[in-house]
Amino acid sequence: MTYQVILPAAGRGKRMRAGKNKLLLELNGMPVLIHTLRVFEEDEACDGIILATHPQDDEEFKALLKKYRVTKVINLVPGGEERQHSIFNALKTVKTNGIILVHDAARPFIRKGHIHRLTEKAEETGAAIIGVPAKDTMKKVQNGGVVETVERSSLWAVQTPQAFRVSLLKEAYERAEREEFLGTDDASLVERLDHPIAVVEGDYDNIKLTTPEDLYFAEAIMKKREKEFC
Repeated sequence: MTYQVILPAAGRGKRMRAGKNKLLLELNGMPVLIHTLRVFEEDEACDGIILATHPQDDEEFKALLKKYRVTKVINLVPGGEERQHSIFNALKTVKTNGIILVHDAARPFIRKGHIHRLTEKAEETGAAIIGVPAKDTMKKVQNGGVVETVERSSLWAVQTPQAFRVSLLKEAYERAEREEFLGTDDASLVERLDHPIAVVEGDYDNIKLTTPEDLYFAEAIMKKREKEFC
């Protein structure tokens, strides 16, 4: 089973405080963007990558694709004001009627096995997301005070990729645009269609690099994985 994937890569990464697109920061001598792209470049099931970019990064991104021999990027589309707008711009260019994934470009540690489980579930159900069970005690807080302790066993931390039939995701995005709804992730748009969404369990390594502290965790994950393959 094949798929295509959209990577929103137009964010400015203000919380990373890097002074540039955080995807250009290096991990183990290679940009974060390339680490992420290589997961899909090396996956035989991936037959196309669409990058939603900020125009000022395009030339540097193209140079990196050439330098690291990334060949599966089929399109660079302009990003929008919000992540949702960037993904919709990319989604409009998708020609396949199969499965489309949306993945945070700042999550370089997704495993190929999890991608395959996710796409298989999306093929079966139309929509599937990956995540991990919440480990911490969860409290509902308002105005600086605890309102209640939320029962934890049903709570999951949702990650990406998220996988959908192309027609379903397009329908969800078109409705969101008509109704001026801004969701927190792609699944939140599909939920508004009352379509069931399956959940695939991933792992806790699949972090999103958002703040400077995340880079320390990323280095630790890379060292751990190097030992796994020794």
